[in-house]
Amino acid sequence: MKKIPITIITGFLGSGKTTLLHHLLKYPGQRKIAVIMNEFGEVGVDGELLKSSDCGCDEDGLIELNNGCLCCTVQEEFLPTLQQMLERKDNIDHIVIETSGLALPKPLLRAINWPDLKPHFTIDAVITVVDAVGQATGEICDRARVQQQREADDSLDHETPIEELFEDQLNAADLVVMSKKDLVEEAAYQDIVNIIVGKLRNDSIKIIPSIKGQVEADLLIGLEIAAENDLDARYSHHEAAHEKGEHHHHHDEGFQSISLDIDQPHTPEQLLEVLDQLVQELEIYRIKGFIYIPGKPMRMVIQGVGDRFEKYFDRTWKEGEKRTTRLVVIGNNIEDKDITARIKQKLEGKLAV
Repeated sequence: MKKIPITIITGFLGSGKTTLLHHLLKYPGQRKIAVIMNEFGEVGVDGELLKSSDCGCDEDGLIELNNGCLCCTVQEEFLPTLQQMLERKDNIDHIVIETSGLALPKPLLRAINWPDLKPHFTIDAVITVVDAVGQATGEICDRARVQQQREADDSLDHETPIEELFEDQLNAADLVVMSKKDLVEEAAYQDIVNIIVGKLRNDSIKIIPSIKGQVEADLLIGLEIAAENDLDARYSHHEAAHEKGEHHHHHDEGFQSISLDIDQPHTPEQLLEVLDQLVQELEIYRIKGFIYIPGKPMRMVIQGVGDRFEKYFDRTWKEGEKRTTRLVVIGNNIEDKDITARIKQKLEGKLAV
């Protein structure tokens, strides 16, 4: 019996995974692709964007898992989800799993070797998406204020858990896709590639550039690597720490996802200014969601990585759909910071001006 191939798309928060997936689904090359999307937060922003786009991904072809990192819920989430996929195997040529930005890919590879899954599935390849702009500015894996604090104390390890997570995602890969290449100069891009190469422990990992996720499907799927049979070649800080009996490293420790509705009157410009202030004050890595603009028939999407934000209209509001601004904020130790109250207070200040 032919196994169903699975492609895992991983990468840090805001690296461009969903954009790459969108292009793949829009131009699948005659393949019937099912999608498992693992988001961090109650509001499934990325899944909603796929379903409302022109890539052909509907309710039947998309399974959303919003209960935290898939690598932490392998037994509870991953196993039953793939067993559910088996019931539809005659209508599936390929499965693509987009992990959350905080997930470790290797536990998913290991899980495919479970007796219930191994006869039916194989990991076609692991693709890690890297944000070229984030690497150029140091916004994602080397936040300046954290690094400065660590460098000030010679007794501390200067490598942050975020950096370890990033390297684990890189070294689980068969292919690294450098996103947003058009937003950095060519010389800077080559420097970034050299930095990434220096982090790779396997020189067989290929690196290719992308602009707006535009990579040919044949470069991403159908690689037939069977990554689950090659676990030892994929180095993991997380596993190495456990093998040494060091349990200090938990890749999601301190990370929180907060979902909130903003009922305070605001314009997109006012909200973006407030969110930018919030990013400067707190350790926030990712903000995404939808903005409601009174009098406008269309829904606005907001995407933020570090202090870089973009906004655009994606579709009209549906009849009966609640029209409100809904956001997901992902950061480190932000749960007790009362994000909603902070935004409301800042918006009141904007409106009073």
